[in-house]
Amino acid sequence: MLTAAGDSKNVGSTAPAAPVDVRAFIDDHPLGRYQLLVAGLCAAIVFIDGFDAQVMGFVAPALSADLHIPRVALGAVISSGTFGMMIGALVCGPLADRFGRKPVLISCVLAFGAGSLLTSTAASIAQLTAFRAMTGLGMGGAMPNAIALTSEYMPARSRNAAVMTMFCGFSFGAACAGWVAAAVVRQFGWQAVFVVGGSAPILFAIVLIGLLPESIRFLVLTRAPQRRVRLYLSRIAPSAVVPDEVAAGEVEHRARASSVPQLFADGRAGVTLLVWTMFFMNLLNLWFLNNWLPMVMHDAGLDIETASLITSLFQIGGLLGSLLLAGIFGPRVSFRLLAATYLAASIFIWLIGEAGASIPLLIVSVFAAGLGVIGGQTMSNALAADFYPTPIRSTGVGWALGVGRVGSILGPILGGFLLSYAGDARRVFWAASAPALIATAAAYAAGAGTRKDA
Repeated sequence: MLTAAGDSKNVGSTAPAAPVDVRAFIDDHPLGRYQLLVAGLCAAIVFIDGFDAQVMGFVAPALSADLHIPRVALGAVISSGTFGMMIGALVCGPLADRFGRKPVLISCVLAFGAGSLLTSTAASIAQLTAFRAMTGLGMGGAMPNAIALTSEYMPARSRNAAVMTMFCGFSFGAACAGWVAAAVVRQFGWQAVFVVGGSAPILFAIVLIGLLPESIRFLVLTRAPQRRVRLYLSRIAPSAVVPDEVAAGEVEHRARASSVPQLFADGRAGVTLLVWTMFFMNLLNLWFLNNWLPMVMHDAGLDIETASLITSLFQIGGLLGSLLLAGIFGPRVSFRLLAATYLAASIFIWLIGEAGASIPLLIVSVFAAGLGVIGGQTMSNALAADFYPTPIRSTGVGWALGVGRVGSILGPILGGFLLSYAGDARRVFWAASAPALIATAAAYAAGAGTRKDA
């Protein structure tokens, strides 16, 4: 047997070594290529997720004209996808904590690929609603598990920055949806965008079957064969001596009870409720802006192509904001910093309403709002994943996203109602700045709660 120093000994010549904490093994070694591969695969999943999640907003003008769908009904169609995402997040998080991240992730990718392809065949409001709900079910289940898997493969010093950087794939995918829509809708129709968005995940699922690993901590906690655990550890640190036995640690074992009640155990109740508040308010804004900005700008006199390209800046702002926050603050990411980010989002959402049809003002305000709203969401994801222990991590992130998806459902519906009856887009964006202020207060309170618990 190999000792900690790496010397060869005969089996039985020494007492068995104590199991090594898998978290300590990962934390004690530098970030390697295998961990970057895991993060890259998860980033690709959320890239495709982002494309399919935001594509309805970009094709809404062409789709509503082709199928003669009124705005209020279109808001309900858009929200059917987010309803599916809510159910997917609430159900697939606990499923992954029970059966593993990998099988649930691959199943979700196949589900939202098939749903997107079916959307391209829709010829009625009922069909659109059903197919978007199916797509959302897969997308909602994929997100918390991609976040959890990335978190569990990263050393503590890199964890928050890695999750935030990985989640940038969502923003990039959503921006690409705008670029693809601007390029193909006029020539090939809105259906072509969903064909692209459905084919990619189905093909990528084959790659995931071969390359995506299971969570090492999940394998340890479920008493999987040690040889499988040692294989993944050897890929993380090829030059290191891999221990014969690894353990999960006391905190991880304490949370092995039923997942959802554990979100409120051991002093987590207050922060859990505040995290849910932040996710609800911010995702309400995110989905309102993503789905109605192209229509609002089109109504103000901009053509569909220009409106789609400016809306894509919302995602680019979020992408650059996430990278900036991860690069500058990294391990120092905190709920207090998140509160400041949400406050900035509130200011720039209000400014979108003041921009009118001015393209320069829209470019600046939409870009900056994306930095605050999407940058804040990536930080929320990282902080939620870091807050919950491994056995309930997918459940914790999944339920936060699931509660947030209620906001996602309400955002497009409220947006459609307000834009139909308020009469003034400025008032709509004034109202939209309020949820960001509530998220600011919740993040500040969560920061106080975590410091008190520490």
